[in-house]
Amino acid sequence: MASRTVFSPARWLPWVMAVGVFWLSSSLLLDLVIMPVMYTSGMMAEPSFAPAGYSLFWTFNRLELVCAAIILTGVLALRKTPGEFDVLTSGSRSRWALGIGMALLGVTLICTYGLTPEMGALGVSLDTFAETYAAPAAMDWLHGAYWCLEALKLLGLGLLTGLCYRDVNKGNDIEAIS
Repeated sequence: MASRTVFSPARWLPWVMAVGVFWLSSSLLLDLVIMPVMYTSGMMAEPSFAPAGYSLFWTFNRLELVCAAIILTGVLALRKTPGEFDVLTSGSRSRWALGIGMALLGVTLICTYGLTPEMGALGVSLDTFAETYAAPAAMDWLHGAYWCLEALKLLGLGLLTGLCYRDVNKGNDIEAIS
């Protein structure tokens, strides 16, 4: 007799929450610890920083794409079969969670395939005889765009985590009773 796997959307809720918290904490670590240390140590003023920064962000952006994909898949799975959890049964909360998941994927795609390659290309010094390195003026605009998208991403992750937190606790309470 073949075994049959029963689909339980409630199993996605802890994954969405865990990946959201992981992504939020790793983004804060990069934005509030790693990048300021690089800036204050003078690494960003070096002409060789662009390739190093590009490889750092190339790796981190791919990790963000995986996180965004897991979160969006989890939110879609949660919407598939409504259950006893609020994100599943509440239409507005469910739509907010789906919208946030899609926005997170969009922001990540823009950063991965738009901003990071452009910033990496602009940061490469093509004048090997220059004594000092000066970042192009367009880099300021790209940094501003990056920080705006980063703020949207952090806000979205915080909102999604808040939407899922109550449901994870409610799920633990239901399992404890039964």
